[in-house]
Amino acid sequence: MFLTETGENFTRPFSRSLVLEGLVTVNGELRKPSYQLDTGDIVEIGAPETGQRQDGFEGLVIFEDKALLAVEKPAGLAVHPNSAGWETNPAAALLGEPTLVSLLFSARPKMAGAGVTRLGLVHRLDRDTSGLMILAKTAGAQEALTAGFRDRLMEKTYLGAVGGIQEDRTGVINAPIGRATGFKKIKVWEYGRDAVTEYKIKEKGADCALLQIHPMTGRTNQIRIHMEYLGHPIIGDRLYGGRPAARMLLHSTRLAFAHPVTGKKTELESPMPEDFKAVWKEFKKKKQAV
Repeated sequence: MFLTETGENFTRPFSRSLVLEGLVTVNGELRKPSYQLDTGDIVEIGAPETGQRQDGFEGLVIFEDKALLAVEKPAGLAVHPNSAGWETNPAAALLGEPTLVSLLFSARPKMAGAGVTRLGLVHRLDRDTSGLMILAKTAGAQEALTAGFRDRLMEKTYLGAVGGIQEDRTGVINAPIGRATGFKKIKVWEYGRDAVTEYKIKEKGADCALLQIHPMTGRTNQIRIHMEYLGHPIIGDRLYGGRPAARMLLHSTRLAFAHPVTGKKTELESPMPEDFKAVWKEFKKKKQAV
């Protein structure tokens, strides 16, 4: 495809998105992605523009200094687009539905040229998980924070509401996670990577419980998978068998780590959001129908 050979590092998915969004013309006219160019054709490429739907990033920021910033991601907002084109061309994040990185790029375009990769991402949350995330503002901070997550130096705390009530108020789930052959979703699998999750009951409902959860490792979907394995999936978790709810009741509530510049212990917190409170209040009062 011509667009992937322009020297702009356009990936095929990104190039196709540009065409489908009407940002590419040939001789002043819109064409399909499959259109074959002729000698002498003039191709013009427009840049994705921000709009009302991309606003709102500053309202998510709860902490910021020269090295990093912390945001509260709402449930339902993906961290980044599925296509990897935005990693080399940050403007690609503006195509399609809003994501955390598209909001970030709209509000802080200079982040794309600050020496950081992936707009400063050092970790992620699932689309339907809400709560605290940190982003690096410098290359040095990104390297240090990424290493902190990789080397399990970050203290991570989540709030999660589950169906049913465990017998023990506290517990540790030590069960490897991986994608077994023939299965589409990640699950507990004996040949998977090590995964450890600690939890304790914070509040009991009629037939459910609110847990304080500490993932000691950082596997994809770890908490959700381990709660399903325990027999008490997260409420609202459609993928892992949770009880139907208006939102998934999983929230990143606290991060504690060594500051990438000063080395001092830094603690950031995000309280339970209002939509989480409303769903939990509804569920804790009712007994599950048999």
